[in-house]
Amino acid sequence: MTDRGAPTDVPAKPLGPVARRIPPGEDRERLVCDSCGFINYVNPKIVVGSVALWDDRILLCKRAIEPRDGWWTLPAGYMEERETTIEGARREAWEEAYARIEIDALIGVYNIPRISQVQMIYRARLLSPEVAAGLESREVGLFAWDDIPWDEIAFPSVHWALGHWRETRHIAAFPPFAEPPEGL
Repeated sequence: MTDRGAPTDVPAKPLGPVARRIPPGEDRERLVCDSCGFINYVNPKIVVGSVALWDDRILLCKRAIEPRDGWWTLPAGYMEERETTIEGARREAWEEAYARIEIDALIGVYNIPRISQVQMIYRARLLSPEVAAGLESREVGLFAWDDIPWDEIAFPSVHWALGHWRETRHIAAFPPFAEPPEGL
């Protein structure tokens, strides 16, 4: 049995047509294969990223993809299978800005149920100021706090993470922040 209660001999993908129905023991509709009984669980996505610094300047990436193409964000994105959240944050920094980072602390865990996401944003240090736009970025830059293009920030969670970074930038240990109640 798997942790979802399905036999381990059930295929990884449905073999036949699927239908929406409430499987036995469940409380909501799921996509269920009519042939083999496979249940396709659709669960929230986990986003990982970082507020990465070099000499008190923050790495930001101008998005080259939707949503919010052309807007500034932190290097962040969806986790991949078989990686830790820290590995994912490091990978995203490399993919979006060719940045090598060292993770220091977890800044926040932001729940965004309207888009079925959980975002985990870390505090990090750039290992080198040498950064360049990756495939998902139009450009990248290192910004002093007062130079951040606040009116061009892509997502509310970037504002939250930057604010929480500022509150904790001189603190070694702190509990992770969460999304503000009014932010949802």
